[in-house]
Amino acid sequence: MNDLLTLAVAAHGGLDRWKKFKSVKVHASITGAIWHVKGRPDVLKDVIMTAETHKERLIMDFPGKNKKTIFEAEKISVANGEGVVSKVFENPIMCFEGHLRDTPWEDVHVAYFSGEALWTYLTTPFLYTYPGFETVEIEPWEENGEIWRRLKVTFPDYIASHTREQISFFGPDGLLRRHDYTVDILGGATGANYATNYRDVDGIIIPTSRRIYAFEGDHIAVPEPLLVAVDMGEISFSS
Repeated sequence: MNDLLTLAVAAHGGLDRWKKFKSVKVHASITGAIWHVKGRPDVLKDVIMTAETHKERLIMDFPGKNKKTIFEAEKISVANGEGVVSKVFENPIMCFEGHLRDTPWEDVHVAYFSGEALWTYLTTPFLYTYPGFETVEIEPWEENGEIWRRLKVTFPDYIASHTREQISFFGPDGLLRRHDYTVDILGGATGANYATNYRDVDGIIIPTSRRIYAFEGDHIAVPEPLLVAVDMGEISFSS
């Protein structure tokens, strides 16, 4: 690991601690303008996510709706509350072909977009130590009266995420402040993802709020609209 990644991993709880866990369960509310544009304004307003920590897999339960979705990089499954699968979508990224900005989303689109996003968010920065990831520190960034060190991360092909090259911004304390990317399945739309409200959960330091805006030019965040808001309630890890 390079110096910045070493600092970040230690600040978020350390790799030894992270390796003790197999999954993380989060009760969350995910809202914002993107869901209105896609015709699903309240689809993730009350969800329970269970993400495996060392394999890309995220289950999303919908309390009171007898439904769950299972995200994996090459497959989306839609099931009832007991886990009985009713639909399977192989190579789900193909479901976005021909989509325009306001093309409505069905369950498969919601599951894929939220799955690739939330699994990445919940495993950062430990994810960057996994096989195939390439990281390099680039020039620092000044924002909110701080100097943030920036890590450019290239994702390996076996991980489904918003795009292959992303940038994470870390504060002087080593904690993630911001995470920038473009979103391939949204035609390269930009995302400036701010991480706040940190909480210590079983020794892992997690940002429990995310606020995501577009950015323009040289990573200048656009304050309106708020594209996605992620607010996490109860969080627990399992060994």
